[in-house]
Amino acid sequence: MRKEFKMSDEDLETILDACKPVVYIIIGGVIPTSPQENANRAWAKLGERMGFDHMTVKPTRKGNKVFTAEELKL
Repeated sequence: MRKEFKMSDEDLETILDACKPVVYIIIGGVIPTSPQENANRAWAKLGERMGFDHMTVKPTRKGNKVFTAEELKL
């Protein structure tokens, strides 16, 4: 069932930071994770903590901190 969630200011900052491009120099062929991978990881952590499936998140028109998602079944 879809439910509305509201993240904290700190949570929003974490998500936005995860989306920032990563500056890097390739040394030894190691490429850092992409902003998309970092954002997905941040959403997954938030979903575990708040009880929603991070792959079902949809924005609302209620601001950056409010979104809907499918609740995790416990």
